[in-house]
Amino acid sequence: MAGFAGYAAGWAVLRRRAGQPLPASPGPWDLLLTATATFRLSRLIGKATVTRPLRAPFTRVDGAGAPAELNETPREEPGRTTLGELISCPFCLSVWVVTTFTGARAIWPEATRTVTGALTALAVSDALQLGYTALSERTEH
Repeated sequence: MAGFAGYAAGWAVLRRRAGQPLPASPGPWDLLLTATATFRLSRLIGKATVTRPLRAPFTRVDGAGAPAELNETPREEPGRTTLGELISCPFCLSVWVVTTFTGARAIWPEATRTVTGALTALAVSDALQLGYTALSERTEH
């Protein structure tokens, strides 16, 4: 908890040093982009097969999960359990990711909107891929 408090405080210090006024409250579109991007990035970091090397020092693979995802558990080793829990849990990661997007939006609103838009497009693409696969399998049967 102290680590997260320090992380959030770091964003506040960065924003203050930027000397910019706080941006307006996010509108519905920004909220949708941020929520969808948070979902996608949290799953990408915490579950995706392609990001397994990031989690490998802290987790062990239990087996396949959703398409292109792995189910993992934290290593029961001193100094690795807590980070393994954090880095393999999309729900845990989402708090850190949304804090990152919120802090970044306060400093670099347009760049953050571009990044959240790209991650939202990736999430929609993933949904289309899964839907296409499901329809293809249904048509075959």
